[in-house]
Amino acid sequence: MKQEEILQLIKAVSSSNLTAFRYKDGEVSLELECIQKETGEVLTKVIHPVKEDSASETEENLLVIKSPMVGTFYAAKSQNSEPYVQVGDRVKKGQAVGIIEAMKLMNEIESEYDGIVDKIVANNKDMVEYGQPLIYIRPL
Repeated sequence: MKQEEILQLIKAVSSSNLTAFRYKDGEVSLELECIQKETGEVLTKVIHPVKEDSASETEENLLVIKSPMVGTFYAAKSQNSEPYVQVGDRVKKGQAVGIIEAMKLMNEIESEYDGIVDKIVANNKDMVEYGQPLIYIRPL
């Protein structure tokens, strides 16, 4: 992780309601903790490493857009908006395909490829992990 990313992460954690945050780089491991206001109960979320394939293509020659961070995936800008992409849509490199909210920051996820959306495996409001496949693209 680069120094700039570490500083951004520290700033995001500091402005959140987390009471504890642990991060490990090798074999990525996260542990988030906060106290529930209503009950005073300590809530802990442990996120184990995600096994990543060395290639960005699946056996079916589909390209994979993976989550670049841990957070909540949103398929549209708002509840009343149309999804960024749907199966069968043509996408271009740099086109927004979703949003991941991480510690109250909204991060637009862009396609790294030109192609056609073949599968969307992340559902709206799903908690996603670093490296988790979100969308499969069939190259043109």
